[in-house]
Order: sequence, then C-alpha cells, then structure tokens
Amino acid sequence: MRGWLAGPWLLAAAAWAAPVDFVTVPAGRYRPFYRIAAEQKNSPVQVAAFQIGRYLVTNADYQEFVQARPEWRRSRIKSLYAEKGYLQHWSGDLRIDPAIRNSPVVNVSWFAARAYCRWRGGRLPGLDEWEYLAQASETRPEGLQQADFRQKVLAWYGRPTPRQLPPVGRGFRNVYGVYDIYGSVWEWVDDFNTLLGTGESRGDSGLERELYCASGSVGGLSPEDYPTYMRFAFRSSLRARYAVPNLGFRVAR
Repeated sequence: MRGWLAGPWLLAAAAWAAPVDFVTVPAGRYRPFYRIAAEQKNSPVQVAAFQIGRYLVTNADYQEFVQARPEWRRSRIKSLYAEKGYLQHWSGDLRIDPAIRNSPVVNVSWFAARAYCRWRGGRLPGLDEWEYLAQASETRPEGLQQADFRQKVLAWYGRPTPRQLPPVGRGFRNVYGVYDIYGSVWEWVDDFNTLLGTGESRGDSGLERELYCASGSVGGLSPEDYPTYMRFAFRSSLRARYAVPNLGFRVAR
C-alpha cells in the first residue's frame, strides 16, 4: 500500500476491497483545446505514461468505501465537502438499489472522489491525462482527428442522461481498453478548475468571457472540436462540493 496511508485501521479497510483493474496508457503528446498563455496555444503537451481504471467507479465500489470510512456517508459528510444532493440516488447511508450496483456512482463531490481514490492507493486523473486519453477512438490513439469519430462523440453528448445509468463496461471501449470515456457520464479530474476565471487578473476574466460566450469554442485550438469545448465549459462551471446526477469518476495512478 502507499506510504500516505495513515494507520493499520485504514490498511485493513482497504485490504478487502476488490483491486482496481488498471490499464496502462503510454506516454504521448496532445494539443489541448485551451491554453491559458497565448504563447503556448500551439504547443503540444507531453503526458507521461500513467495507469487508469478500466471502468468507472460503481455504486457497489463506493458502498465499500463508505462502509470503511463512515465520515463519507450521506448522513455524516460535512457540508464543506459536499452539497445536499450527495448520494441522493441511494436509499440510505449504505443502501442502494440492486439494479444500480454496477452502474457508475454519481452525486459524488470532488472531495469525496479524491478521498475514495486515495483510499484505493491512487488519485484522480489529471486534466491533461484525461483529455489525452479522450483523444482515442476504438482503433486509434488520435481518433478525435477523424471527423466521423468527433460526430459520434457529439451525438453521445447530445443524448439526455437516462433515468437509470447502465452498468459500466457495456458501452464505448477505446483502443487502450478503457470503457465508457464517452457515452456514460461526465468525469471528475483532479485539476478540474484549472481554467476557472478568478477575476484576479485581466487574463483570468478574459478567459472566462471567452469560455462562456456562444462562440467560445473559437478561442480553442480546434474550433471544430465542440465536444471538447463542452467538457471545458462544464468543468469551469463546477465547484468542488457539487454533487451532480451525471458526474462520476475513475481511479488513476
């Protein structure tokens, strides 16, 4: 287990959880949709090799976590760490509908998702890692360069979230073997608020205006890549304590 674990009680709690099925994503480069510094806009980002969960964290996975860590249960979590909607789709602190046991857990704040990942000896993926991974189609690491794949992704984003989310691993599988990057739920990343305008400088406020205006995608590196713009706009609307019905996460390391 990782050295940050604080004591034998936490070691014992994590020991009985099923191991995360990690997929190794090789190092590579990608061109991000938004770069804050103008001089960096055309420069690719180098992403080191990393591992990420093949599947999104499920309700059953998260149930194990709150059993082991009672402070993250719905009735006990501090309002500082999650808003009122936290785990609202569960019927109780430890009770979930059997029909959604293998569906991705949602209504989980960034604080809670990060705590879960640490409990599993990992972390949330970084924004650059997630976006680099999201470039991949079923057959190519750089699938988003294909217009037909971009259209497929956009069609996924245009569908309403179903009342009951399907089980993980039933949908899109990319070339690395990672499931449900598209077609399931939005996902927390560790540095989700990197582009959040703070109002502390002209650069920040200008970025915020560009991101939220109707033609905001034109400010990005690839204006035709509207799905990526949608992700950046969505992330910039979040706060760490939000609990959203179609926002889940997966573990990285």
